[in-house]
Amino acid sequence: MDLAAIPWQTTRYPGVSIWFYASDRTTGRALVLIRMDPGRGYPRHKHRGEEHLLVVQGGYRDERGEHRAGTFAVYEDGSEHAPVAIDEPGSEPCVLLALAHEGIKLLAG
Repeated sequence: MDLAAIPWQTTRYPGVSIWFYASDRTTGRALVLIRMDPGRGYPRHKHRGEEHLLVVQGGYRDERGEHRAGTFAVYEDGSEHAPVAIDEPGSEPCVLLALAHEGIKLLAG
């Protein structure tokens, strides 16, 4: 995957960009790439339905621990988290492929 070729869209959150592959406003289902610069994070949110997440590049930390490239995680319906990209010497941006089955509800930001 050529991440440099993705037409990233900036968000209102500094250092966080997103690209929607597919989304359905009726159900909330979305398949997205999320890019977080080192030390930057996606706001705390609650899952409506399961979310399946693959760390494509870099890594992030949240309440469940540290997740590095190649990690696959499942967040259950009703679970909450606030992922922040790992910021260590030589860190690259964290890129996540996320499938939110019924969307999310932002709790902060």
